[in-house]
Amino acid sequence: MTKALEGIRVLDLTRALAGPFCTLMLGDNGADVIKIEIPGSGDDTRKWGPPFIGDESAYFLSINRNKRSLTLNLQDPKAQDVFMKLAKDSDVVVENFTPGVMDRFGLGYEAVKAVNPDVVYCSISGFGQDGPYRSRPAYDQIMQGVGGLMSITGEPDGEPQKIGIAVTDIGAGMWSAFAITTALHHRDKTGEGQYIDISMLDAQVAWLTYQAAFFFANDEPPKRMGAAHPTLVPYQAFMCSDGKYINVAVGSERIWERFCQGMGREDLKDHPDYSVNSVRVAHRGAIVSMLQEIFLTRPVSEWVEDLQAANVPCGPINDLADVFADPQVLARDMLQEMPHPTLGTIKQTGLPIKFSRTPGGLDRHPPLLGEHNQEILSSLGYSDADVQSLKDASVI
Repeated sequence: MTKALEGIRVLDLTRALAGPFCTLMLGDNGADVIKIEIPGSGDDTRKWGPPFIGDESAYFLSINRNKRSLTLNLQDPKAQDVFMKLAKDSDVVVENFTPGVMDRFGLGYEAVKAVNPDVVYCSISGFGQDGPYRSRPAYDQIMQGVGGLMSITGEPDGEPQKIGIAVTDIGAGMWSAFAITTALHHRDKTGEGQYIDISMLDAQVAWLTYQAAFFFANDEPPKRMGAAHPTLVPYQAFMCSDGKYINVAVGSERIWERFCQGMGREDLKDHPDYSVNSVRVAHRGAIVSMLQEIFLTRPVSEWVEDLQAANVPCGPINDLADVFADPQVLARDMLQEMPHPTLGTIKQTGLPIKFSRTPGGLDRHPPLLGEHNQEILSSLGYSDADVQSLKDASVI
């Protein structure tokens, strides 16, 4: 079946996570992604580890499928010529250098626009292309801190914590993929390309949503609450008798009634301190302590069974071994395997978007460094001798 982005060519000059996650999304849905890497070393994440699978970084393998690898030393004018030849017939350019670097190479938006007026050119950076912080280096943990996320993550009496995945990087990548497809839709209607400026900080601040709204409402910064919810009770994790945890989410008074039934404590339903959410929030400490004692009387599997039977949103807190053995995860094809030229078969997370007419797929293994040099350069008219000359000169 045809994929939604077939026929779209993307020049990917990104590394680490935000940019590669963006181009992963585009490649999964059919775009021809050409990943441009530094000769000899490539994307920084090729060396991030352990763990490694064979000689390949597990980190790199996780976010670079459905891409072709071309090595170019962009400081060399010959490499710049190769890039511009590719850019002339590409739909999208994505880069995540420090602001100004691509212009210094002579490969910025205006230079590419001069040879390809309808190009969609996306720059991803830590702080954006303008503002007082534009030139600061950035990694996900820095941005989780600067963007306020760590201030609201962790136990109330503990230190600020980062999220267990690089959510600011991934968020910036998702915003970028959305922005690119939006710009392509605009181009289809008008013929106009455009420049896109994506900041990891902006991506993180946009995701503050209701926590930002709480601050706007009372000018008080929200506090860390562990696994609890700031405005709903009970809506958090509880330890069970087997040392494992259950999450429960009582998001309405109807669910509260069912929760009391599933817990075998219907006496709590109309208790004056617990009958509606506003009073449960006011008596948070008392009700949470009481519920914790009750949950400690039985193992998590029994509580999940009883509460789900009462139609209460709940579930165990799984580790990743549990996740990738979960029948629902498997039924949704979120664990997949694909062939790799040096590793045999590798495991990958599946595609979360299930299109009925244009499903994506895992069509290309994460590339070896420079694996497609010959193929791509030949398509531009370079002879075998030309390619060898570029290699000898450390251009590729």
